[in-house]
Parts: sequence; C-alpha cells; structure tokens
Amino acid sequence: MGKQKNKMSVVQLTMITAINMMGSGIIMLPTKLAEVGTMSILSWVVTGIGSMALAYAFAQCGMFSRKSGGMGGYAEYAHGKSGSFMANYSYGLSLVIANIAIAISAVGYASVLFDIKLSPLTVGICTIFTLWLATVLNFGGASITGKLGSFTVWGVIIPVLVMSTVGWFWFSGSQYAAAWNPHNFSFFDGIGKSISITLWAFLGLESASANMDAVDNPKRNVPIACLGGTIGAALIYIISTNVIAGIVPNADLLNTNAPFGLAFASMFSPVVGKIVMGMMVLSCFGSLLGWQFTIAGVFRTSAVEGYFPKIFGKVTKTGTPIMGMVIITIAQSLLALMTISPTLAKQFDVLVNLAVVTNVIPYLLSMAAVHVIMKSEGVPDKKVKVTTFISVIASIYSLYALYSSGLEPMFYGAIVTFAGWTLYGFVSHRFDLKKNENVKNVSA
Repeated sequence: MGKQKNKMSVVQLTMITAINMMGSGIIMLPTKLAEVGTMSILSWVVTGIGSMALAYAFAQCGMFSRKSGGMGGYAEYAHGKSGSFMANYSYGLSLVIANIAIAISAVGYASVLFDIKLSPLTVGICTIFTLWLATVLNFGGASITGKLGSFTVWGVIIPVLVMSTVGWFWFSGSQYAAAWNPHNFSFFDGIGKSISITLWAFLGLESASANMDAVDNPKRNVPIACLGGTIGAALIYIISTNVIAGIVPNADLLNTNAPFGLAFASMFSPVVGKIVMGMMVLSCFGSLLGWQFTIAGVFRTSAVEGYFPKIFGKVTKTGTPIMGMVIITIAQSLLALMTISPTLAKQFDVLVNLAVVTNVIPYLLSMAAVHVIMKSEGVPDKKVKVTTFISVIASIYSLYALYSSGLEPMFYGAIVTFAGWTLYGFVSHRFDLKKNENVKNVSA
C-alpha cells in the first residue's frame, strides 16, 4: 500500500507532461507566427493532431518495448543496431542544435529587458556565453539542475496562463482579423510555413512515457497522460499566442525579440512588461540548464551502448559527464558562430528548422517500429491495428513537417544524417561482427 501512495496520479503525470513540452518552446512563438499571420492557427490544428498521434504511439512503445535507450531502443526492433544508432545520433544532434535556439531566446529577451541593441556578432557571443554558463552550473550534478529547473519553469508558466485567461480583456477581434494573412500566402503555403515552429513547441513529447514507472496503473494512465498533456499544451499554446495576436499589432510582433513582454507592457505597463521579460529570461535559462544536462546524458548512454566515443561516457564522482558537456558546448559555440544571421529572429529560425529536421528522423524510425514492437509482445490484433494506424498518421505528419521545414534545413539535415551512416561504419564491428560470428557458429 505504501508503494501505491508514492505513485503519481494520472492528473499529476498529465501536468508534468504538459510542462515538459512547454519549457522555453513558447517564448518566441508569437514573433515567429507573426511571419504568417493569425491563419497560423490552422498549423496549430494540424500539429496538434500530429503531436497527439506521436504521443500516443510513443506511450505504447514505452509500455511494450523491452529494449532500453528510448527511441534508439524502439528503432532497433525494426531497423537493427544501425537504426538504433541513427536514432540516438540524430536525436542527440537535434538537442545540441535546439539548445542554441533556447539560448538565443534568452539573449533576445534579455536584450529587450536591459534596452541593449545587439549586433549579429554580439548575439552570437552572448549566446555562447549563455551556453557555457549553463554548462558550468551543471558541473555540480543532477540534483542542483533539478532544483533550479523546478523553480524557474514558473517564469514561463505564470505569464502564459495569465495571457490565456486575463488577456481576453484586451483582445481586439478586428485587429486579429486584420492580421489573418498580412503577407498574402496561399492556403497551403500559410499552413506549411508555420508547421516547423509549431512542431518545435511540442518537441519533448517523446519523453512523456519516461515516467511510466512512477505512475499507478501505467497501461491505462500513461496513454491518458501523454494525450492529455499534449492536448493541454496545445490549448495553452493556441490560446496564448492567438490572444497576443489580438492585443499587439502584427507588425510590432514581427519586430520584437520579446513578444510576451511587449504584450504585457501593452496590457498593463512597461514595468509589468519588464517583469515578465525577466521571468522569461530566468525560465529560459532554467530550461537550458536542464536540457544541457539531458544532452550530456543522451551522449553518455550512447557512449555506454558503444555508439559514441568513450570520452562521453566518463563521469565524475557525482555522476556528471563533465568531459562530454565541455565537448558538446564547444560544438554548440562553433554552430552558434556559423549560423549568425542579420537578425536574432532569423538565427533562431535557422536553428529551429534544423533542430526539427534532425528530431523528426528518430520519430520516423520509432514510428516504423511500433507494429513490430506490439507484434513481438503478443498484443491483441485489434490493439495492434489501431496503434499501427495512429503511428502511420504520426509518420505522415512527420514527413509533412520535414517538407514544410524548407529546402535549406532539409539540405543540411540530410547531410548530417548521411554523415551518421558513415559514422556508424566505424562502430558497426562492435555489433554486426558478433552477429555474423553467431550466425556462422549456428550454421556450423
């Protein structure tokens, strides 16, 4: 009975799932969506359906897969060790890129908070400083990171919830309607142009099934929490970003690095706007802190698995992979300099699209394995058919997200993916030679 008391309820797990997705994904959204106009609400509908399909399929994978390693373990069912490597490699890469975008969000809000005009090079330098600060603070271990993260996340949750509820008192229907399609996109172009930024907001949904051991009756509650958390996050995203579009003119949203701060300044006063900016900088940095630690963990488990160089697997007495963190942050620093753009929003855009492309690859590998995982575990045929159908919808959405990201992110994403196949050649002997030797011994 004591064990049951320590378990999370389905409501608690649903809230954790939604908060994990929200993190820092939302704070630059209104500016990015203003590039399309309020018709971007249609992208939210498409992404909401696609994300729910992904969340449900991942929940089923988490319950029935017997292999460790998250998406890498799922992919192995259908694609073998090379697929498992590619899932780990592309997921690790997407997190490395995504964290630079999170750091840029923090720099953008901080620059508006302190009324500092930053040149493109200065944005790059400040981003690198922010990344290194997060890395150094992580040297203390997971407990410090966890405590800071659970506190700073409220810096984004409170303003977003206030905007979603109280913000309606300042909402102008005529202003919202005027911003519907200010750039005269065609129907499908308008939806496509904001798909990658809306999917960016949901990245992290794959971790929703990670807490299955901590919840009572996981077979029933994990899928409910995954879907409930995704729906909850979707509603908060859609309401808050669309309320802002009815408060702040589209042209003003388009030219700000701190959209939520601008909205609160319009609603209340510049002082309140500054407070919200400060809260969001804090929240963004807290999220960056947690994700920098997570990346090092992903690289460490991949090194232990034999996929990545052994140096990523080395840990200190506190279990912190410091060497891995340092190498990752050096790579991020170089990437931050390589992607310097005329504006902060443009650099954010480049990184988000590249992060989405590389993150969708392990999604596709995992979705292809859903059918095999369930068949191998003797799941009833009816359940297999329903879940496979949902995973096909998730795969179609993922492919559409790749297409919508644009040619440049697809081009660079393809190059780094193809490089992954080459890199696997250097470690495949650890797995494929053993397998071939076993086959020879059996046939002998």
